[in-house]
Amino acid sequence: MIAKLQCVVLDCVDVVELSRFYQSLLGGVVNQPDPRWSLGEGWATLHTDRLVLAFQRVEDHQPPRWPDPARPQQFHLDLGVKDLARAQEDVLNLGASLLDEGDGKRSWRIFADPAGHPFCLVRD
Repeated sequence: MIAKLQCVVLDCVDVVELSRFYQSLLGGVVNQPDPRWSLGEGWATLHTDRLVLAFQRVEDHQPPRWPDPARPQQFHLDLGVKDLARAQEDVLNLGASLLDEGDGKRSWRIFADPAGHPFCLVRD
């Protein structure tokens, strides 16, 4: 092993808004003191029990357009849920957008967070 994952960084226009969105979705603490990062207007973090997400302000952020290869996903998160329908309702109420509901038979659905980053809710 050469390295271990410290965090996943998402570019966005509003670091507070996006960190709060993911806090509502995953729990955790926004901007918990951590010597690895300095916090400020252009940077926020979310410490969950398993990982750290970081949010970096990019003024001219151009969100991905799924599934447009001219503006690809860049990354995505798979998030396990017990009840897919209930989780869908919850993330839509938080400001997510449904990108692909599927055929009703598969175990995942694709969404975009408020900054346009795709993520999947996957039935556990």
